[in-house]
Amino acid sequence: MFTLHHTDGTARAGTLHTPHGDVPTPAFMPVGTQATVKGLTPEMVRAAGAAIILGNTYHLALRPGDEIVRDLGGLHKFMNWPGPILTDSGGFQVFSLASQVKITDHGAKFKSHIDGSPLELTPERAVEIQQNLGSDIAMVLDECPPADAEPDVIRRAVARSIRWAERCKRHHTRPDQAQFAIVQGGLNLDLRAECARELAAMDFPGYALGGFSVGEAPEAMHAALPHCAACLPEGKPRYLMGVGRPQDLLAGVAAGIDMFDCVMPTRNGRNALAFTDAGPVRLRNAKHRRDPAPLMSDCACYCCANYSRGYLHHLFAADEMLGPTLLSIHNISYYLKLMADARAAIADGRFESFRAACLARWNAPS
Repeated sequence: MFTLHHTDGTARAGTLHTPHGDVPTPAFMPVGTQATVKGLTPEMVRAAGAAIILGNTYHLALRPGDEIVRDLGGLHKFMNWPGPILTDSGGFQVFSLASQVKITDHGAKFKSHIDGSPLELTPERAVEIQQNLGSDIAMVLDECPPADAEPDVIRRAVARSIRWAERCKRHHTRPDQAQFAIVQGGLNLDLRAECARELAAMDFPGYALGGFSVGEAPEAMHAALPHCAACLPEGKPRYLMGVGRPQDLLAGVAAGIDMFDCVMPTRNGRNALAFTDAGPVRLRNAKHRRDPAPLMSDCACYCCANYSRGYLHHLFAADEMLGPTLLSIHNISYYLKLMADARAAIADGRFESFRAACLARWNAPS
């Protein structure tokens, strides 16, 4: 499942092995919530450098339905993506849709955000949905409390997440699908360590850190990551869920994390914000109207190779669909190139200097 090739301090470079191909790590996974990375074809996502993408259990169970995806050949065939796919379990929706969720030890009862119809996600049902989807990696169902939750709430969520993980493991039967457990605990490092110990004893193929980027300050997350990552088994892949500013990714890599996902590259791309070596660029700003330069002169992505900032500004001013598509291509390409450069830096034993140089560029006055 995972081969570790190089370490540089606590930063790691390796390979994640799946039935649909190998993934070099550290890796960023573009998010395809509803069986599509928004605005992009699978060929565009692959051309940007993606080796693995993400799908969403909750959303796909509601629409079109996991049994429909199964009957149409599974998620890979359904969305025409030949590479590896990871599906989350719906645990994040326990947090993000809190006003529409009732949680008990049995599971989480939702009201559909589409039409209000009921959906119950138990650990067993989350496993069944993901087995129907046929993803290469399936996440266990967990409870993700907000960062400002009371200590007792976080403690109960940890205990419930451990029990749910055990039920998920017991119910899982698909041999070509790896199941990853999720460590919760907020910013309480003792709880994180306790949760990690309990889950490690169950011997899952991989482990994730959930419950970050849910309202806490980025600095607090960065401070907690080294301790949390060190609690995870060294020989298994480590995944930091839903965390996605470029500086957050590098903080995770420095702590020993192997896998990341976030909607930021595409969501910000749809809103005219591009990630660059000089920091974020807002293409709606009037100063770009006559700019003939590409977003980044040394970026090889389709957007930068073919279009000017002036053209991109025009697309957003005219509310043309191509604008979000081009910026999404660039942003995903930028994130994936950042991970490729991080892997090379780890292999060469210069990750910390690489990270410092990136941070200096991003923080430099514009």
